[in-house]
Amino acid sequence: MSATGDFILKAERLTKRFGGFAAVSNVDLAVERGTIHALIGPNGAGKTTCFNLLTKFLQPSDGAIFFNGRDITRMPPADIARLGLVRSFQISAVFPRLSALENVRIALQRQRGDSFDFWRSEKALNRFDGKAMAGLDEVGLAEFAATPAGELSYGRKRALEIATTLALDPEMLLLDEPMAGMAQEDVSRISALIARIAENRTILMVEHNLSVVADLSDRITVLARGQVLAEGSYEVVSRDPRVVEAYIGVGHG
Repeated sequence: MSATGDFILKAERLTKRFGGFAAVSNVDLAVERGTIHALIGPNGAGKTTCFNLLTKFLQPSDGAIFFNGRDITRMPPADIARLGLVRSFQISAVFPRLSALENVRIALQRQRGDSFDFWRSEKALNRFDGKAMAGLDEVGLAEFAATPAGELSYGRKRALEIATTLALDPEMLLLDEPMAGMAQEDVSRISALIARIAENRTILMVEHNLSVVADLSDRITVLARGQVLAEGSYEVVSRDPRVVEAYIGVGHG
């Protein structure tokens, strides 16, 4: 974990109103470069709305967002991705009939700046194969390179989606509930993958699985009713009476 106070992503007074309802209200968030930062909270806490604001799928009603010191509050998602702030499953898409290798290769084409070049010759696309294989190897899928994506297990599909996101060479990766719907074996595998890819990247994740959060996170921000309830290490926030009350009182399904 970095201990420099060097914040790669910051949100100040982030607010989103839907009519008269404030789903997110005056949220301050600072993610330190080189860390895994988790955003947690009970159902209805505003986590998804906050995540959608940070990745610009929603436009804030008020407040500001900064990435590497640059104000990105009004920028569209595609431009933010080009800066190196990428939401997993935002640009990536798993094409079930294409092989794992072909899926990553398509993502590499996007990084090059071209559209999906389905009409290009196989020879023109083959030059991406080496980098695509390296991407599969990074997420533990090298042996499944020729396997159609639709035949992969659920956990390996999620790993492939992460590989296609990493093909965009992000400096910071935002993971939206990466463990959702997974069996324990897959949770363990993807947890290990996240820890590995975080060695040279910053990660912000929304995650319901608190044991995963405890194992992976350097810092945690707890939201409740659209506001920051607590922040700190897992040891600190898990002992905070307000956090305990919020989870027990509302449930965190």
